[in-house]
Amino acid sequence: MPWTKGGEKAEEPQLLPSSRRQDRPFLHRLLIGLRLFTFLFFAWVAVTLIWTPLHGLEVGSIFRSSFSKLGGWSSSRNGDEYLIGAGKADITGPCVEINLMGYADPHQVGTGLRQRLYSRAFIVADPTNPVDTFIYLVLDTQSGDTAVRYGILSGLQELGPEYEKYGHHNLAVTGTHSHSGPGAWLNYLLPQITSKGFDQQSYRAIVDGALLSIRRAHESLALGHLSIGSTKVFGANINRSLFAYLANPEEERARYNASSEDDGSVDKDLTMLKFQRASDGKNIGVLTWFPTHGTSVLGNNTLISGDNKGVAAYLFEKSLIGDDTAAEGFVAGFSQANVGDTSPNVLGAWCEDGSGEMCSFENSTCGDGRSQKCHARGPLFTANDQGTSSCFEIGKRQFQPARKLYDFLNETPNPVRGGWVKSFHTFHNMSNHQFQLPNGTEVRTCPAALGYSFAAGTSDGPGAFDFTQHESNSTNTSPVWRVVSGILKEPTEAQIACHAPKPILLDVGEITSPYHWTPNVVDVQVFRVGQLMIIVSPGEATTMAGRRWKNAVSDEVTTLFADESRLVSPVVVLGGPANSYTHYITTEEEYGIQRYEGASTLYGPHTLAAYINVTLSWIPSLSSSASSRPPRGPEPPDNSNRSLSFIPQVIHDSPPFFKHFGDVKLDVEEEYQKGAQVTARFVGANPRNNLRLERSYAVVEKLVTPPTSTDDSGPESAAEWKVVRDDSDWHLVFSWRRTSELLGTSEVDITWETADPWAEPGRYRFRYFGDAKSLAGQITEFEGMSGEFELVDRDQ
Repeated sequence: MPWTKGGEKAEEPQLLPSSRRQDRPFLHRLLIGLRLFTFLFFAWVAVTLIWTPLHGLEVGSIFRSSFSKLGGWSSSRNGDEYLIGAGKADITGPCVEINLMGYADPHQVGTGLRQRLYSRAFIVADPTNPVDTFIYLVLDTQSGDTAVRYGILSGLQELGPEYEKYGHHNLAVTGTHSHSGPGAWLNYLLPQITSKGFDQQSYRAIVDGALLSIRRAHESLALGHLSIGSTKVFGANINRSLFAYLANPEEERARYNASSEDDGSVDKDLTMLKFQRASDGKNIGVLTWFPTHGTSVLGNNTLISGDNKGVAAYLFEKSLIGDDTAAEGFVAGFSQANVGDTSPNVLGAWCEDGSGEMCSFENSTCGDGRSQKCHARGPLFTANDQGTSSCFEIGKRQFQPARKLYDFLNETPNPVRGGWVKSFHTFHNMSNHQFQLPNGTEVRTCPAALGYSFAAGTSDGPGAFDFTQHESNSTNTSPVWRVVSGILKEPTEAQIACHAPKPILLDVGEITSPYHWTPNVVDVQVFRVGQLMIIVSPGEATTMAGRRWKNAVSDEVTTLFADESRLVSPVVVLGGPANSYTHYITTEEEYGIQRYEGASTLYGPHTLAAYINVTLSWIPSLSSSASSRPPRGPEPPDNSNRSLSFIPQVIHDSPPFFKHFGDVKLDVEEEYQKGAQVTARFVGANPRNNLRLERSYAVVEKLVTPPTSTDDSGPESAAEWKVVRDDSDWHLVFSWRRTSELLGTSEVDITWETADPWAEPGRYRFRYFGDAKSLAGQITEFEGMSGEFELVDRDQ
C-alpha cells in the first residue's frame, strides 16, 4: 500500500470497471505489437550474426552505425571510458655552442633556433583502478635515454603521493629521432665523444620539461574515450637500405607488396590514437606512429628544430586552434615507429660529384669508390637551405593525412574497447642472453659491438674517411683503423665468432673505462590499453624487423587472451627509439648484408630474436586479470653525475664600445613584399645564459586595431601591438654569432621568412629578449626592438 512522504497512508487511485473493460483491446494490441517487434529484432540479429562473418564485417560496427543515428547506445559508439590526459612543455636546450645530436659530426655546432623542442605527454589509466596507468612521452630528441629516464623518475618521486603510481613499469620515454636538437645529454660515453662530453644544462632542459609535460597531463586527467585508426602516408619515406631489405625472404616481402606506390619496402601506415574528453566531447590530443627518419634537415644545418616530426606536430596543433572539436591546449604527438632503414629524402641517393649518377645500390658510393659524395635528396632538394624546405614538406605530408584521419574518427569512431590498462618493463642484459629460436636452435647474443660499416654512415649523413657500407672491413680500409680498434679493445675470438659476419670495428660493449661506452642492459617494455599493444623499442628497428616483432606480439596476444570476451583483434604498434639508445635492430638476413644498419645492430645476428623472445616471455603480465609484473632486472648505470665534460662555460658578455645590449645594428626596411625574408640585427648576448624555457628569444608583433564598437558614442580604441610569431614558429629564425671571444661581444639576427603560409599584410616589428652575463657571473635581462615595417601582398 503506497505511503506519503510524511509516512501517512496515501489514497490508492481507483480504476472504474468500465474503464478497465475499454482498455483491454488496446493492451492486447500493444502486447501483440511488442511480440512482433521482438521477433523481428532477434531475427535481424540472427541474420547479422550469420551474414557478417561471411562478408568480413564487424558486427559491432553495424550496431554502432544503426543506433548512433538514433542517438542511442552512445557508450557503445565511443567504447569504454578511461582516464585520459595530455600535456606539453618546452625542452629546448642550449641552441648555441653545443654539438647537435644525430649526425655525430663534431663540426655541427648550434648557432640558433628555428623551432623550439617539446615534450608531449599522454597518460591513460583505468578509472576503476587508477594505479593501472601508463605515461607515453614523445620528446623532440634523437632518442630516449637512460640518464634522462632516471632523471624523470627521480623527479616524479619528488612530486608527492599523487605521482607514486608512475614508475619504471609504466613510463616510456621516446624520441622523435630529430637530428637537429642539441646533444651532450646522453648517458653513455660513445655518443658523448662528438659533443665534447656531457652538459648538465642540456640534460636538465629535457628532464625538467618532460616532468612539466607529465604534470600538465596528470592535472588534466578526466574521463574520456579512445579511438584508433590508420591511414596511408605517401611520399614521406623510402627505404635507404633497399639492398639489405631485399635479403629478406621473397615470400615474406610479398605479403607487404600491395602496389607500386606501396611496395612494402617501408611501412606506409600511420596509426592514430585519439583522446576525447567525455564531459564535453572535445578532443585533448592525438598520438600517432609513422616511420621516417628525422634527417630531413641535413648535416650542414646548425639551427635547432624538431625536424619533420616537429613540423607535423606544429601543423596539427596549429590547425586545431579555435576548432570546435578540440580542447584548448590540444597536444599532437608524432612518434616514430620501425624507423631503422627509412629515409625522408624520398628522391633517393645521388652522387654530388657532377656525374648526375645515383649512388651505387650495394654500398652507397660514387665514382671514387667512397661514400662522402653520396647524399640523399629530399623533395625540395634544389633549395639551398640545408634541407629546411624539404623538412617542412615531409612534415606536411604526415600532417595532412593525419588530419583527415582525425576528422574521420570524429565522425566514425573506432573505439578502444576493454577497460584494461596494463604495462610491463624489465631491464635485460643482452651481453650473453641464451635462448631458443622458434625452430628449436640454441643461440645467444653478444656484448655490444659496432662493425666497420657503422663508420660509413648513411646516404642521409655519410661518414668520413674510407669506410663504405656493406663491404668495409680491416682488409679494405686504412690499417690505422685496426690500430685504433685494438687500442680501445681488441675483441676476443669468441666475440668475433659471436658477431660474425660483422667485422668488429669498436668492441664498445666490453669497454667500461672511464664508464660504459654503450649499453649492454636494455629496456624491454610493452603497454596495453584495450586491444592496443604498444611495443616500446630501445633501438631503431628496421621495417621488416618491426613487422616481425609486432606480428609475434599480435600472435601471442591472440592466443593468450582468447578468453577475454570483449577483446577484438589486437592492434600492435612499435614506438621508439625509447628509454635508452641501443642503435639498430635488423633481421638476421639484413644483418648478414652488413650495411650501416646491420653494422650498428649491437648484440649480434640474433638481436631481433632476443628482443622478441624476452618480450613474449612477459606478455602474460598484460592480461586483464594479471596482478604481477616482471622483475626489475639488472639496472643500467646512471652516468649523469659522473660523465666527463670538456664544453667551455660562458665567461662573460659585453656590448661593443658605445653600444648597449639590445641595440639595433641593422634595422628593417620600410616595406616588404610577402614572401621576402625580413631581418634585423641586434647587439646580443649568449643564449646559454638563459634557455628561456616556455618563453622566447624572438617575437614578431603586429599592430592590431580592435574591432569598432557598435556604439559610436565612446572614444575610439587605440591600436595595440600583439605577438603573432615566437620561437615555436617554424618560419621565425633566431641566429647568434660570437664576434669577439676576447671581448665577449656577439650579435643576433632575427629573420622572418614571410613565405610563411599564415603571414598576412600588416604593420609589424621584431622584439629580441636576451640575458647578459657579467664577469662576476651576474645575469641581467634586456630587450631590443626593431623599427616598424609594412608587409604587403601585391598579388592579391
